[in-house]
Amino acid sequence: MKVEKLKKPELDLYCKSIGISTDKKKKAELVKEVHDYERAEIDEAIKSGRGLEFLKIKIRNISDEYASNLDEKVNERKLEMKGDDNSHYLIYRVLGVPFEEGSLIDIYQNTGRFLYKYAGSFLEEAATMCMFFANSNGGKTRVENTDGKKPKTFEIDFLNGNDAVELKWRDATTDGDHIMKEHTRVKVIKDHGHTPVRVMFYYPLREQAIKIQETLKTVYAGVGGEYYAGDDAWDYLKKVSGYDLKAILTEIADAKDAESSND
Repeated sequence: MKVEKLKKPELDLYCKSIGISTDKKKKAELVKEVHDYERAEIDEAIKSGRGLEFLKIKIRNISDEYASNLDEKVNERKLEMKGDDNSHYLIYRVLGVPFEEGSLIDIYQNTGRFLYKYAGSFLEEAATMCMFFANSNGGKTRVENTDGKKPKTFEIDFLNGNDAVELKWRDATTDGDHIMKEHTRVKVIKDHGHTPVRVMFYYPLREQAIKIQETLKTVYAGVGGEYYAGDDAWDYLKKVSGYDLKAILTEIADAKDAESSND
């Protein structure tokens, strides 16, 4: 759970559920106490030899949270779509797509947008969790943009020692400006004394997006950074954290498949 994103009343309830007093405490103070509480839990699990078991529980809980939120958003959107103007289905029919099929296409398109967003956020959070288990001093941070005025800062997903790790589930952009923005970002990170590291778990499928990634790989190499994609990304995470996230996710997915078949 990303407690930073909780509203104050929600954060208060969560804190009370784990035994943290909320009296006269601001949100920032409570967020820090939650992080300290979770860190102590992790350290105790690792110390007692239950690190992997506890990590699996944490990631399963995160997956359940994302799945619930995804289901809620999709259902909300489906209800909204019942009131949508469907006059454009005329064009679908002209192009040989029947009304019912056009309706399903619109539903799946909207569902897909939510799914891609939640899939990416979940995988990046799970990967961050693996790194946090291995490095209690690491985490998300920002560095000042020393190469321009916009943006004022650049975010580092996980500062692991001197490695500024960017975690991506998949980057399918075909925007040429993306290269320039990323070049500025890695240069600024390098200027701050860090090594830029890009970790992307799934490679894009389209030719133009693949070309963009090949260029980004060259950008990282040009500043002495590191670029990992596909199997190399999973291997990198396992090497630096000591945890095989792909195996953990496969185990969770298989368990959920079995639960669904038994319903």
